[in-house]
Amino acid sequence: MKPLRIAVVGAGHMGRRHAQKVAALCEADAGVELGAIVDIDLERAQRLAAEFGARATCDAREAFRGADAAIVATPTSEHLGLVCAALEAGLDVLVEKPMTATLADAETMLALANRRGRMLQVGHLEWFNPVLRETRARIDAPRFIEAHRMGPFPERGTDVDVVRDLMIHDLDILQQILGEEPERIESIGVSVVTDKVDIANARIEFPSGCIANLTASRVSPTAVRKIRFFQRDGYLALDFLARAALSFRRVATAGSAAAQFETEELAFGPGDSLLAQLEDFVSTVRTRKQPAMSGREGLRALRTALRVVEAMPGFSDPG
Repeated sequence: MKPLRIAVVGAGHMGRRHAQKVAALCEADAGVELGAIVDIDLERAQRLAAEFGARATCDAREAFRGADAAIVATPTSEHLGLVCAALEAGLDVLVEKPMTATLADAETMLALANRRGRMLQVGHLEWFNPVLRETRARIDAPRFIEAHRMGPFPERGTDVDVVRDLMIHDLDILQQILGEEPERIESIGVSVVTDKVDIANARIEFPSGCIANLTASRVSPTAVRKIRFFQRDGYLALDFLARAALSFRRVATAGSAAAQFETEELAFGPGDSLLAQLEDFVSTVRTRKQPAMSGREGLRALRTALRVVEAMPGFSDPG
């Protein structure tokens, strides 16, 4: 089978991580080849390319001519032009989240992918975290959901607000699990370091009656990635960073009218969410089946993220 040649666009933090995973699949004889590293800073691209035995260029369109697929891991403001160029060149694309900064750009991107018959996957890593993958079947019609996603101020991702940078992960998880988009959103946001929202809280109501309270911050001293699902007869608490979960549920007890509860602690191996995402992308390209995180789901997540920001007093223009 001919190797799948993948071009990685962006030689920064995420671009390096993506290149490492593509190289790992190359070493595992998985039928993948790291075709090129693209970056506007040619020296940076050359350093990363030399590390993994690829070629370097600052010309994305030139790299696309020699590739079968592309991973776009640049600042969000550059996604539309690069993804559209890759799609026009006939490539399937994995683009980092958020897929674009605006809904109009996301719709343009998705429409082009559909027109060209190309696969478009969005890099929402939590879908490939073993905690969610192994516990999703336990989530049953939740009535209340609480999520906290916080961390220290980053050196990247600040070209968008914290809702599109961090909260969007939990928005996507909720929407895919519930199978619906919010009916009503109330939110507040605060700028601390940037001129955009750095801390956000949203109260979201879904048509099914489920209510969610989400908090995201990129100016917190320690990293937190937790979500809790409260449902009939118990709840499920997930900790994405600790790779652990806690299940608390009511169980039937013969001869007793009193409620009895069972607690179960779950632990998961380290896993490799980014590698699992890449493997899903490669499978998508080869089988032409929809990816676990499609462009359509990425657009839905972005749409709700923008609604959260638009609902904030003083932050009516998230673009």
